[in-house]
Amino acid sequence: MKERVMGMVLSAATIGEYDKRVVLLTKERGRISAFARGARRPKSPLSASTEPFTFGEFFIYPGRDYYTIEQVEVKNFFPELRKDLDSLYMALYFCEAAGYFTREGLEAKDELNLLYLSLRALSVPSLPPKLVRYIYEFRLLFIEGEVPRIFSCMKCGGEKNLHHFYVGESGIICDNCYDGKTGITISETAIYTLQRIVSSPLDKLYTFTVGESVQRELEQVIGRYFSAHTDKKFQSLAMLEF
Repeated sequence: MKERVMGMVLSAATIGEYDKRVVLLTKERGRISAFARGARRPKSPLSASTEPFTFGEFFIYPGRDYYTIEQVEVKNFFPELRKDLDSLYMALYFCEAAGYFTREGLEAKDELNLLYLSLRALSVPSLPPKLVRYIYEFRLLFIEGEVPRIFSCMKCGGEKNLHHFYVGESGIICDNCYDGKTGITISETAIYTLQRIVSSPLDKLYTFTVGESVQRELEQVIGRYFSAHTDKKFQSLAMLEF
């Protein structure tokens, strides 16, 4: 029986002469694989609507091992991301990360909303792409239940003088509990930014910027923490950093 799901194309690959195999991130069914029959034919209505970043309603038929796409009602396809190579690879990286953390059969409403808003944020001139990346990574970890303790000291529970982030132990240490040997020392502004990333409503997530020094602190903390919680080498990220 035909189903209608809200989703976004994470990736697409050619199959045979005329078909495509796409990976969709859907609100209702999580990450699923689907075939688009004849999508590579020049006049196929599925040709453009099965490209990465396409967001909309997908009408699909379930099969034994995969779904078949019959129709797509496109809401957005982010054409601006294809005009800049760095934005393109950053967007592909976001899609890769979303695919890494999501599973078939598990609702992915928050992951889909975060991905959509993050792709929109990449097109905002006032938002540095690297800041968008760090916000996306940290909020994604929060959605997946991997966020560290950042509102109070993980040793004593205190909420003041929080300046030291421990990647391995997943939390922040206050000055009184800091042993002076391990951890990453960061500013109060960086701590507040981490807290804001996980506590803001999604529609308010990309409504702020930070200075270069704080952005470097976020890179140090979130970059190491995200790497510690993934065991995948993201191809698009490697191209972005090439």
